[in-house]
Amino acid sequence: MTWRVGVLFSQTGVTAAIERSQLNATLLAVEEINKAGGVLDRAIEPDIYDPASDPKQFRALAERLLTVDRVRLIFGCYMSSTRKAVLPVVEALRGLLFYPTLYEGFEYSLHCIYTGAAPNQNSLQLAKFLLQHYGNRFVLIGSNYIYPYESNRVMADLIAQAKGKVLDELYVPLDAKAKDFDKPISKIASLKPDVVFSTVVGQSTAIFYEAYRRAGFDPNQMPIASLTTSEAEVAEMSPEAAEGHITAAPFFEALATSAARRFISAYKLRYGPNAPVTAGAEAAYFQVHLAAGALARAGTDDPERLLPALRDAEFDAPQGRVRIDASNNHTYLWPRVAKLDARGKFQIVWNPGVRVKPDPYCVVMSLDDWSADRPQPIHA
Repeated sequence: MTWRVGVLFSQTGVTAAIERSQLNATLLAVEEINKAGGVLDRAIEPDIYDPASDPKQFRALAERLLTVDRVRLIFGCYMSSTRKAVLPVVEALRGLLFYPTLYEGFEYSLHCIYTGAAPNQNSLQLAKFLLQHYGNRFVLIGSNYIYPYESNRVMADLIAQAKGKVLDELYVPLDAKAKDFDKPISKIASLKPDVVFSTVVGQSTAIFYEAYRRAGFDPNQMPIASLTTSEAEVAEMSPEAAEGHITAAPFFEALATSAARRFISAYKLRYGPNAPVTAGAEAAYFQVHLAAGALARAGTDDPERLLPALRDAEFDAPQGRVRIDASNNHTYLWPRVAKLDARGKFQIVWNPGVRVKPDPYCVVMSLDDWSADRPQPIHA
């Protein structure tokens, strides 16, 4: 007898690169747990589907997992549009979704554990760094769906706090091609902002960064700053296009904690030395371990009995010790800011060294107050 769980990450479609990293990390965690004897002497058995970056497919496959396959726990989703497609099904069928992706906040579900960053765990820190080092005149550009719209709204509020200005807000199709960036590049050239904040996602990310390089923009003077550009997207662009641009996240491959090095080594041993290890992958990895610990304590995968075992649960994740906040089902995380070097590798340029309490509704939206947990020792 095994613990059967659902796994919904795209292996094809516009966000396949980042979601493959999340799938890989999920399966790595499952393998580690099973190798150590499973949970209460029962192995975890994943039922895996490819929703192809399509919200309708995500919804249909979530329903199949919960009704036909009879699983109760689902690990998955990247884009907010896919999470929002899955959640009503999970809620109606009394399942539990573990969601390992940064998102726009302003959401709570009893049937979801959010292990990616909320806006006060990445947007705030990124804004503070950019305003301090580059200036307060921004152009915002994003893919045309819910996360970029909401993320840009949060960033615009933070810029306004600093008496800065959003010069323009631009959107491209989710599957944007090179020609779709012609007008945004021209607009950026005419406005000459201090920073371009990008919420372009998936395959279009590399296309945008390459177009930015061809336009001759200097990232030292006018960087692209993003929450959605990870090691997976950078792997699809040239080092020249990547160099000098900035991302905020709780985890980067460059992180030097002992837990991070163990995780990265295990990941690359399993999937190859060039396999990108992303913040989304790290969250996908530690959430499986958190779920396994809760399963061991609850003795059941019934969400109603599992949730109490998850509340305030902690785990020594690669980024640092994380904890589920019992009040909102989100996770205490460790924000960092990194800059891409000449090899296209992230180097951490600001590590505040604090674990930040999740504030998904942005109750405290101050650049100087992140609702930080008490500082804990960490070496990175």
